[in-house]
Amino acid sequence: MTYTVLILDNNEDSIELLRILLNGEGYNIIVAKNGRDALEKTDDTIDLIIMDIALEGENGFLVCKELRSKTNAPIIVLSEIDGESEKGFAFSAGSDDYMTKPFSYSELESRIKAHIRRYYVYCGKETKNDGSIIKIKNLVVDTGSQLVTVDNRRIPLTTTEYSILALMIKERKKIFSSEEIYEKIWKEPYFYNANNTIMVHILKLRKKIENDSKNPEIIKTAWGKGYYID
Repeated sequence: MTYTVLILDNNEDSIELLRILLNGEGYNIIVAKNGRDALEKTDDTIDLIIMDIALEGENGFLVCKELRSKTNAPIIVLSEIDGESEKGFAFSAGSDDYMTKPFSYSELESRIKAHIRRYYVYCGKETKNDGSIIKIKNLVVDTGSQLVTVDNRRIPLTTTEYSILALMIKERKKIFSSEEIYEKIWKEPYFYNANNTIMVHILKLRKKIENDSKNPEIIKTAWGKGYYID
């Protein structure tokens, strides 16, 4: 099967390098050089997005946020800025990964494959109905097919949102600190601004699965400690 990757970048050299790398791995490549073009080209055929935050004349974080509102496909940010705040902003805007330029081609390749694999499983493009079903109030999570429903209505989650939900729902009553969630999901060392990243993802999850996100009954907060599912 051929997967389609959307590249959003202003830099011709960066685009060409990515094109050579991804074409060599058999991916179908679509290129966008600005946010509007990327949004117009983003549809259900896109399996993954690679974007630079430094877009000429545009706020790359806002573009990332708009792309996330349109698709659940994984978003990998490539940036020359190696700063904790920028990384935190990118994750808060909806990106699934953040890599600093110059980057290892083999590392990028492995991350692309991992994100696409998770996307196809978590978002239901492939289903394996061999897992257990967990019910909490009106929420049902099939951990085999990774299908999430509320009141029998399918809830589309990003791979990161599903990963956080699955982490907590499989160990109910356990309190997960922001540091523990970040290191388990993103698989890299926790940094100060990552706390805001976790808060944003929890908020988005609550808006999707709770009847009242301001008074959550599923994902609860243990003040000063972290989050848990009762």
